[in-house]
Amino acid sequence: MSALKVAVLCGSLQRPSRTLVLCNALLARIGEHRTIAPHVIEIAQIGRLIGACMQRGELPPEMQAHLAAVENADVVIAASPVYSATYTGMFKHFIDFLGMDALAGKPTLLAATGGSPLHGLVIDQQLRPLLAMKQALTLPVGVYATEADFTDYRITSAALEKRITLAIDLALPHLPQTHAVRIPAEPISA
Repeated sequence: MSALKVAVLCGSLQRPSRTLVLCNALLARIGEHRTIAPHVIEIAQIGRLIGACMQRGELPPEMQAHLAAVENADVVIAASPVYSATYTGMFKHFIDFLGMDALAGKPTLLAATGGSPLHGLVIDQQLRPLLAMKQALTLPVGVYATEADFTDYRITSAALEKRITLAIDLALPHLPQTHAVRIPAEPISA
């Protein structure tokens, strides 16, 4: 059996990041139910590299590997902080490099962080249409967190923990249970 490949795209432009803390919490909760092989992509670490490129073919091999990890994942966690009432520009720029059907049918859990509850609709009004355009199967419940849900970049809100649990509980039926390791057939001798 092989592990569930989980690609995490964190759109935060800085470190430390509450968005990354939320991504890690979601990833850990999936890991409580499945054996996972995570691939975490932090825009804070790669933004300058991808920002200099206009076409996918211009990306260096490291960035091509990140795109391939998303495209080949069994499930994606896509999260961004809210800046100027939307996801970050570099988060969108990364998504733009993915093919139009690169996420076709791929279970995708949406998450966002923001300064106030007023931005909570960013998940359904902006992230969901963006990922649906790439044919992703966006999962039923996204997770939104505010600054008040964290203390020193740690989740300290019971309500946020409850939202994380609900999102993962509702996501689990959409995730593969296990993966059989494909063993190539022996060649037939003539």
